[in-house]
Amino acid sequence: MTKVAIISGGTSANSRLNGLENEAISFLNKSGATFERIIVRDLPAEDLLHAKFDSPAIIEANKKVAEADAVIVLTPVYKAAYTGVLKAYLDLLPQKGFVDKVILPLVIGGTFGHLLMIDYALKPVFSALGAETILHGVYVLDSEVERTEDNSYFLDHEVQKRLQKELANLTAFLKVNQPLLK
Repeated sequence: MTKVAIISGGTSANSRLNGLENEAISFLNKSGATFERIIVRDLPAEDLLHAKFDSPAIIEANKKVAEADAVIVLTPVYKAAYTGVLKAYLDLLPQKGFVDKVILPLVIGGTFGHLLMIDYALKPVFSALGAETILHGVYVLDSEVERTEDNSYFLDHEVQKRLQKELANLTAFLKVNQPLLK
């Protein structure tokens, strides 16, 4: 069975980023994949800031990544890059923590001006962590995700289609290449 680690680099519990994560989780549930979530903002701040590699919380989070076949990384765009909290966690992954993993970036931002952030900010870090298979990813505008009064999220139809397509690519790649990845 396919295992996926979901790393959420959002800084707010009520972020529209949650709409993307919820869509990914729904897709994974329907596809039969299992997943573990790492909500970086919930990791001990002191452990992140002081790079405590021996922190039980960091060790547990890294174990989720190590056991995964694929990693979905979610982040909002802050100042043309991913969040600092995500960077702090990625720095605590082992040097080759993404070797033999399929990586799917899901990003939300305020303008299309930051669309290339996936290629110029995230993908080099994923490569530095040993990733060889990095999917295109999906960039979504804030305005394409509506937060409802009950704190659920409604995604624009086109966004849903793009997310579904890239998530289908992820699961299809894993099914075809499973023996090669492990």
